[in-house]
Amino acid sequence: MNLQKRKIRWGVLGYARIARVEIIPAILRAENSEFHALASRDGQKLVAARAQFPGVAKTFHGYEGLLRDPDVDAVYVQLPNALHREWTIRAAEHGKHVLVEKPAALNAAECREMIAACAANGVRLMEAFMYRYTARTRAVLAVIRSGVLGEIKQVDATFRFLLANPASIKLRPELGGGALYDVGCYPVNFIGMVADALAGGAPGAGGLPEAVAVECVRAGGIDVNVSAVLKYPSGLLATAHCGFNAHQRVRAEITGTLGVLEIPDTFLDPAGALTLTVGEERSQIPVAASDRYRHEVENFAEAILQERAPQFTLIETLRNAEVMDRLLAASR
Repeated sequence: MNLQKRKIRWGVLGYARIARVEIIPAILRAENSEFHALASRDGQKLVAARAQFPGVAKTFHGYEGLLRDPDVDAVYVQLPNALHREWTIRAAEHGKHVLVEKPAALNAAECREMIAACAANGVRLMEAFMYRYTARTRAVLAVIRSGVLGEIKQVDATFRFLLANPASIKLRPELGGGALYDVGCYPVNFIGMVADALAGGAPGAGGLPEAVAVECVRAGGIDVNVSAVLKYPSGLLATAHCGFNAHQRVRAEITGTLGVLEIPDTFLDPAGALTLTVGEERSQIPVAASDRYRHEVENFAEAILQERAPQFTLIETLRNAEVMDRLLAASR
């Protein structure tokens, strides 16, 4: 296909904040994509969407109509976590490629069903870990590959914020709520990415932890504060922290025998700097602001157009789910 002449036509399932603030604007900015259709079960949200995005070609009250639209090439699924499996599989059965919001599913078994359904129907599937498309993440990987840190022994990663909205679906266990699903999946993925880089860089090369330990605070049927330790066969120790019950904290640190890399705003995309300490010397590694959602959308659309796998692979998606299964089991 000629990438200059062909654009992927997107349909969006649901109109939550991430769709209206991040993904739809990213589709509109993307060079290889068009925002074609939106579906919601809430008629008032459709009215609001048409007002905010007057260029949308079609809106649907309910999701099935959008999936039946022959002009939709790919869908973005950002429904509550508990609905990801169902609507990813339904989209695949209608021949739609799927970008599914993280976490891809509630467990590894659901992920395997989704992967199998997409493969059987000849469509692409990708989990939306947008931080993997930032200058900050590229800089982290470059430092690891350089060897300047020496032999890496410890990785610490945190993503938490204070959730002040008592009506948030993030607090509803029946919809897949909880801090580990919502933000804990990021530190888990970051740790896996570092483990892969240490093992040569291939997705999944870092393997699975041989042991995990978890401490968790629960309220209202969900986890609201989680700290986990993951031990890898190589001797690497990693800690992952997440929560809904304290001030925002988004950071990571990688410690080796020769140095330490501090990564503020690990999963975000503003301009900033990493701090590298080697021996007694500290230096700043500047990182540019990134349009992470646009790059994510463009990469997935390009994968569809070029009939190849996207940058973020299903190997990592499945591994993340397997690790999350173990952490969730240990937290109860």
